[in-house]
Order: sequence, then structure tokens, then C-alpha cells
Amino acid sequence: MPAGTKDDPWQLVTAPGSSEYTMYLDPSADPPTLICQVGSTTLKYHASAIDDLRAWLVEQGDWVPLGAADEQKSAPDGSVEAWGRSEANPVGGWYGLRKGYRGRFGMYLPPLLESLGYVELTHDARNNRVRAIGL
Repeated sequence: MPAGTKDDPWQLVTAPGSSEYTMYLDPSADPPTLICQVGSTTLKYHASAIDDLRAWLVEQGDWVPLGAADEQKSAPDGSVEAWGRSEANPVGGWYGLRKGYRGRFGMYLPPLLESLGYVELTHDARNNRVRAIGL
């Protein structure tokens, strides 16, 4: 398995299988950052998103819709995307760190958690869902 570093990033595919991308951790950034590279676009998220999303999914106890949406669009209630923007999450709002590119949390984080062995993820053309493993 890749180390999740800049030199050895995680190689990932979105849940519907429509896009390949890489992610890696930059623990020296302030705050520690999860870098997501999708083609020429770079998205940045709080590194704590990995453990925080996993914990939230365990609390949900069942399948949760991904609800991926760009920053400018609203996220469906109860979705991973909505939680990634909620003032009630552990960072008190957006996990995305790059203004204008803070969305798509529900698109890019769940496949990472799946590759780490933390969740199950559906792989349909649309309306994918995720749940913590062992539930």
C-alpha cells in the first residue's frame, strides 16, 4: 500500500469510477493537510478529516449518501458532503481549506477511507453511499 506521502501518494478512483486522483498527507502544513490532486486541480482538506469522518460514520451506524457537490452548490441533508461543511463537525465548518475548492468532500474522502480499510463504499453510476466497516 502507498505511504500517503507526496513521493508515494494514494492512487484512488471516485466511487462511480469516473475519475482517478491522488491524495497524500502534508503533516508539516499548518494545519496538517490532506492534498487531493485531480488532474491539474489541487484540493486541500484538514488531515483530521480521515479520523473524524470515520468516527462520524461509525456513529451513523448505517449507509450514508455521499452527496458530493461543489462549494457553490448546497449539499443534501444527512450526506457526507453536508457533514463536511457543518458547523457541528469537529472543525466547526468546512474541512476544505482552499476557498473556491472546499467542496467535493463527499466525492474524494470516502474512496480514501475505503482504501484504508475503514469503510464500505458502493460503486454505482450515481447516488453512492458509504458506511463504516463492521456495522
